[in-house]
Amino acid sequence: MSDAPLMLSISGARGIVGASMTPETVARYAGAFGSMLRETITDRPPRLVVGFDGRRSGGALSSAAIAGLAGVGCEVTALGITTTPTVGVMIGELGCDGGINVTASHNPIEWNGIKCLDSDGLAPPAPIANRIIDRFRENRIDWVEGAACGRVDHRDDAAERHIAKVLRLVDVDAIRAKGYRVVLDSVAASGCAAGRGLLDALGCNLNHLHGEPLGIFPHTPEPTEANLGELAAATRDDAGAVVGFAQDPDADRLAIVDERGRYIGEEYTLVLAALRMMQRRGGGPVAANLSTSRMIDDVCATFDGASVVRTAVGEANVVQGIRASGGAIGGEGNGGVIVPEVCFIRDSLSAMALVLELLATDGRPLSEIVDGLPRYAMIKRKWDLSAVGGAAAVPAILERVRGHWPSGRIDDADGVRIDIDDAWVHVRPSNTEPIIRLIAEAPTLDAVNAIADEAGRAAGL
Repeated sequence: MSDAPLMLSISGARGIVGASMTPETVARYAGAFGSMLRETITDRPPRLVVGFDGRRSGGALSSAAIAGLAGVGCEVTALGITTTPTVGVMIGELGCDGGINVTASHNPIEWNGIKCLDSDGLAPPAPIANRIIDRFRENRIDWVEGAACGRVDHRDDAAERHIAKVLRLVDVDAIRAKGYRVVLDSVAASGCAAGRGLLDALGCNLNHLHGEPLGIFPHTPEPTEANLGELAAATRDDAGAVVGFAQDPDADRLAIVDERGRYIGEEYTLVLAALRMMQRRGGGPVAANLSTSRMIDDVCATFDGASVVRTAVGEANVVQGIRASGGAIGGEGNGGVIVPEVCFIRDSLSAMALVLELLATDGRPLSEIVDGLPRYAMIKRKWDLSAVGGAAAVPAILERVRGHWPSGRIDDADGVRIDIDDAWVHVRPSNTEPIIRLIAEAPTLDAVNAIADEAGRAAGL
């Protein structure tokens, strides 16, 4: 037994490798997922794909996931090192009933996890996710005997199939005609092959940082400004580079550096991609979670018929917003862009392609495009749950924040978000780490610090 956290949520399972996240844990969780599928698919064995995000522990844990699925009678196609959106693409391409990617996304190297996807390539909605979690906790795994075990095969064309779908999204000839110089940091993980393949297909001259999936991250993998100094310097110093891109380990998120080497932030990724999508297709709904910058609202306001559909945090929730509204794009302010015609998963490849198409059609440098957008100050803070009284303390924390601004506009779909005049603050427990988050945005840094400090005091944090 270990005190290391094992996070179970709508986002799957995450834990510390060798402690709370072991091959046995993964095999049981995958077995719980496969057992649930076998209850609903009774005329044949369920078919699934499995990949992993490239971190060193992924090989062992993806083998355990494959064993867990095959051990309950599922047929499995192993994809090897694969981005999370690529797993979603391959579910559709192969007509599978679901899939698993072994990933801890942006978490440090000591973490890993398991992300389940359904037949549409979606993270399961909360009721289904809870069924998987309940089976896992109760150890209700329907292991089969001998000849009833599922078959396992392998595919090595997943990245190429994903790239092909992204290329159909944009004007390839317009981008190729520019011959752009691009810097890409793939953090030595799953985005290496797919990122390189996409940019090559778009005619880019690529400076690829950490472009081999070695499994050991060269820097802290979350694509924030503090972790991307090398990318910023390489983009600034690389003569002719028009943009720097940074993927996280499973390549579902994208951060961007402009041609001057300025980190413009993950919040701009969805804004730039949505701007290009609306230029191409007119207005329409854009789904974004409650923690995403109001820049997306400002951009939508410039297109007739455009609107923002706000959802709870989490990819599955954003996808529900996209599907319910019939939107062509959605995402989150963490650099996640979801384009349904590629897959219902945040996808750094789709984001890169749309940003390059924006550059090719706009004609201005990225820095000028960004400077022409509305600008706000945003801060993000977090506290360990153990330091604030544990998960049991969260409801009281949220109620104190809610009660502090009785005249504010309140949304409690996920924690509590309160809009006060031209600022907002969002307090919520994380789905993937044992922490509580506070995100705030206002027109100036002084204003956002003031409202964040006030919210923190009100919450008792």
